[in-house]
Amino acid sequence: MKRFWDTAAVEPEPGGFRVTLDGKPVRLPGGTPLQVGSAALAAAIAAEWDAAGGSKGGEMGPADIPLTRLAGTAQERIAPDPAPMVEGLARYAESDLLCYRAEDRRLAALQAAEWQPLLDWAALQHDAPLRVTAGLMPVPQDPPAVAALRRAVAAQDPIGLAVLGVLVPAFGSLVLGLAVVEGRLDAAEAHRLAILDETFQEEFWGLDAEAAERRRRVAAEVAVAGRLLALARAPAA
Repeated sequence: MKRFWDTAAVEPEPGGFRVTLDGKPVRLPGGTPLQVGSAALAAAIAAEWDAAGGSKGGEMGPADIPLTRLAGTAQERIAPDPAPMVEGLARYAESDLLCYRAEDRRLAALQAAEWQPLLDWAALQHDAPLRVTAGLMPVPQDPPAVAALRRAVAAQDPIGLAVLGVLVPAFGSLVLGLAVVEGRLDAAEAHRLAILDETFQEEFWGLDAEAAERRRRVAAEVAVAGRLLALARAPAA
């Protein structure tokens, strides 16, 4: 679409902040004005719109406003009914990436060193000890542990759920996602842990260009989610 505004700005309002384009609020696809609770996030969203298209009449698209899209998802799709998102994310507890170790002894040792501290954290933080196995055959998890992780997901606000909605499928790990939204890891480090197998294999077999490009795309999505989380939780000035 063509840029139709000159200036993006932030305006405080009851309950938070809105972003305006030449004085008119940015609206979500359903027609509701976008509202965020953090001044820092509102300023970053306004900066997206200020840069999009370069100037009035320029071409812009959804890729130019990633924070807007994710914040909008939190407000319009998740906040009215969080239950579907909670249930979908909680299912990852039954097949968390960190529970599946390689049969190769070198890789398994690396996974144990890098992944086990996060499983130990989940066990202590959420009373959710998860079983570990070698290979790809499913390992059943104890229902109380799965239920505990579901409660941890359900405790998140809409922004936290939107961030988990990006991170958990990207990582294949609910534990890694929760570690990010609860401040145990930053998003980039969690992504590094999620691709441990791939990077280990590339040390021996060389770079796979297609896999590397896929990781780059995922890393960009993870970075946006991590930035949204940090901005949404930034202390008020």
